[in-house]
Amino acid sequence: MRTTNIALVAAFAATTIIFGVNAETAPEHESLYNTVAALDTAVFDAFNHCAESGQLDKHASYFAEDVEFYHDNGGVTWTREDMIAGTRKNVCGKFSRELVAGSLKVYPIKGFGAIAQGSHRFCQFSGGACEGQADFTMIWREQNGKWELTRVLSYGHRPASES
Repeated sequence: MRTTNIALVAAFAATTIIFGVNAETAPEHESLYNTVAALDTAVFDAFNHCAESGQLDKHASYFAEDVEFYHDNGGVTWTREDMIAGTRKNVCGKFSRELVAGSLKVYPIKGFGAIAQGSHRFCQFSGGACEGQADFTMIWREQNGKWELTRVLSYGHRPASES
């Protein structure tokens, strides 16, 4: 019995060592994490200021023309043009997005780019209250040094107090 327990502990320890390091913290993925974190900051800085001249176009430039955007409450858009029209109508001048500190995780996609996951809050410009929160998954593609979003999922929308 003791030998079995020792073997199980050893197997668990080996599994933890081999598979336990998340991509967002593994040293070989630190550069990718930093790149995607900077992209997240940039795309949502433009989103947060999209009522200002040029910012909505800047925001749009981070998305592939055929981006698929899945929103649990709003449905699906199949193109950048439709997604940006929705942003113009429903977001600009109304609220901003904040990344929940410590929630961003980044995973490489070999030969393609990266998966970004995390949680974000939405804050009303009138009054500044951050009342909504949701989870997200975004697929970034890198081609010839240019990064763009090809798929976006925003889901689990809830009051921020339910986090």
